[in-house]
Amino acid sequence: MRVAIIHYWLLHMRGGEKVLESLCKLFPQADIFTHVYDANGVSATIRSHAVHTTSISRLPAAHRLYRSYLPFMPFALESIDLSGYDLVISSEAGPAKGVIAPPDAPHICYCHSPMRYIWDQYHVYKNGAGRLAKLTMPILAPGLRQWDVTSAARVDQFVANSMHVKNRITKYWRRDAQVVYPPVAVEDFSPAPLSEREDFYLWAGELVGYKRPDIMIDAFNRMGKRLVVIGGPDKARKALAARAKDNITFLGKVPFAELKSHMARCKALIFPGEEDFGIVPVEVMASGRPVIAYGRGGATETVRDGETGLLFNDQSVEGLIDAIERFENSGLADADPYAIAAHTERFSERHFLASMSEVFAQHGARPEMSLDRIREAAQ
Repeated sequence: MRVAIIHYWLLHMRGGEKVLESLCKLFPQADIFTHVYDANGVSATIRSHAVHTTSISRLPAAHRLYRSYLPFMPFALESIDLSGYDLVISSEAGPAKGVIAPPDAPHICYCHSPMRYIWDQYHVYKNGAGRLAKLTMPILAPGLRQWDVTSAARVDQFVANSMHVKNRITKYWRRDAQVVYPPVAVEDFSPAPLSEREDFYLWAGELVGYKRPDIMIDAFNRMGKRLVVIGGPDKARKALAARAKDNITFLGKVPFAELKSHMARCKALIFPGEEDFGIVPVEVMASGRPVIAYGRGGATETVRDGETGLLFNDQSVEGLIDAIERFENSGLADADPYAIAAHTERFSERHFLASMSEVFAQHGARPEMSLDRIREAAQ
């Protein structure tokens, strides 16, 4: 079986690339197509595949300005020749699903999210964009939306990474989707006894606007409680650090061992943004610690309110302060770390591989990894 996997761009190993890596394990001989590619930024598993880039990679400074070339990506995708492939898999968060598959080849799209910057997050991105982007986005977005909906009709089956994304697929593309949670390397994290817990809250991840680190900084400035912030980019970290008081420590990017240690020792993770799925909360729960999360998006599916964390509905400084006070009065800080960690097994890579193998089998496509072996591993 000849398999083509289309991924929007391959420059770093983030959540979408982790999904791609797992798909590569199911189909170790698959060819990968992407707009821009940096072999140094991805895993050995991905590098072991033949990776082909589209015409976007030949545009000036494509590795740095690839998002600026979004209007050209529909043409680039439709120019990929997939003749002779028996199965087409697209990994969608940026443009990927718009390829033209052979008529007898099933096209299955694993959707991390419809493009946020032309749909529900359009005004957030526009308001935070530079002067040129603010002028061009209203001109280009309507055509991109039309192409996005049209290209959704080319997909035989959608698989969403959460119920939240499934609902957005229905809303914007008028298509149904099966939910398969993305693979989280929960086995790489381990809980610590309660005796090793320390008196600090944790933020881990990118310091970008839609994740609302601003709410968190203002809340902890008021409360005076200890907060450790791990993540970048440096520009955002420095801007937030300039307004933070001494009770807030910024560590920037840290080695994985140090990240794991902070996850296992914190009182709780602070997660005030709305994510499509949200891998970091699952990693913290796999480390045995609870999560205080805004009650929208993927967190409502990964965090059991009152058991493995606390959800709050008021996405404001006052709402977060109230949530932290309720958390400290709830006893959740003393919850059994090993029980919290056990909850995350359902988000493991084994379950992802087993579920996706069943999806492919419905279309007559058998992964090279034995379905029976995957099922045994997922027990």
